[in-house]
Amino acid sequence: MRVRDSRPPFAGLANLSEVQLHRLPTPCYLLDEAQLCRNGEILLGVQQRTGCRILLAQKAFSNFNVYPVLAPYLAGTEASGLYESRLGREELPEKENHVFCAAYRTDEFEELLQYADHIVFNSPSQLAKFGPAAKAAGKSIGLRINPECSTQEGHEIYDPCAPGSRLGTTRAQWDAAVAAHPELPELLDGLHFHTLCEQDADALAVTLKAVEATFGDLLPKMKWVNFGGGHHVTRPGYDLATLEQCICQVQAKYGVQVYLEPGEAWALNAGYLVTTVLDTLQNGDTSLAILDTSAACHTPDVIEMPYRPPLLDAGDPGEKPCTVRLGGPTCLAGDVMGDYSFKAPLAPGQRLVFGDMAIYTTCKNNTFNGMPLPDIWLLRSDGSLARLAHFGYQDFRCRLGGRGEGTLDTASVQI
Repeated sequence: MRVRDSRPPFAGLANLSEVQLHRLPTPCYLLDEAQLCRNGEILLGVQQRTGCRILLAQKAFSNFNVYPVLAPYLAGTEASGLYESRLGREELPEKENHVFCAAYRTDEFEELLQYADHIVFNSPSQLAKFGPAAKAAGKSIGLRINPECSTQEGHEIYDPCAPGSRLGTTRAQWDAAVAAHPELPELLDGLHFHTLCEQDADALAVTLKAVEATFGDLLPKMKWVNFGGGHHVTRPGYDLATLEQCICQVQAKYGVQVYLEPGEAWALNAGYLVTTVLDTLQNGDTSLAILDTSAACHTPDVIEMPYRPPLLDAGDPGEKPCTVRLGGPTCLAGDVMGDYSFKAPLAPGQRLVFGDMAIYTTCKNNTFNGMPLPDIWLLRSDGSLARLAHFGYQDFRCRLGGRGEGTLDTASVQI
């Protein structure tokens, strides 16, 4: 019997049998090869029709074991710092390697030059400090701009155009810097903006008008423009026509190469978090279930953003006869995935499957309370399963101190 749920986050589970589901250890992340390919085909189509180049933002998805699955579709990787840039270079050496960081470290920059092709700076001061060395090393140099145009509602933590934002250079900041350092514009090959978060192309169209209004005089002098991330390109119903129109207009008008660097779009609905019910209890009118997975540890965006992840065969609160609040085993009172409804009460030992769990999970989880990290498995296109990574006690322990058995006496490095 196959696992069935017609909603997009679970479409790929049609390749998984109930027997396979119950053989998986829990908790575990299950990546979906077929869904990764589906997303890749959509993004490749955009590139072929427009001539743009689309990068994988590794901050959202960096499971390098499946980079070969995505390689035929992507132009390269985008990194947020030294380690992600190195990972992209090691795993996809023939692809472009782009990096943006709010501030680079002097003791890391020389190594970064070994990996990155495009280096984007957050501020004029960073451009002045590191730009000449990057230029001398043959790198393409960009500046992240802030067009001061916010199109988001409801999650200010992800809004880089909020008042007082530390991300991107405003026009006033740029003009002041150029007045003091007239040589800065000569360093630039491109402009970068990242203003969206899980949004449709209409928000991009609004943003582009703001970019042209604030930095339009610089665009004809650039070789490329990077539209950043937050483009939900592979979501059902996304307005591809508007996206492609925006790309083509900018390329034709300014003679630039357009880049996009989504993260979620590459792995949207291409992963699951499989968990087991450990216990059930009743507190007043609230039915509760304790799972062997943790929102705080394994799906931190559930609490940080916050949002309620989709759950296989479950409904909204009150939609089905039994509404249950699902929480983790940690000591954090707010370690809650959300309230869901089911046809029947849950029982210990029952398997549950959360959807859309490939993004901002494996690359963002933690071991708070000594919670084990979930194993990472792959559901192959042919329906078979393969374990990609296993984690245990040593993965928890090694992050907390040296590998010796003693205390301070065994420290190997002293200053």
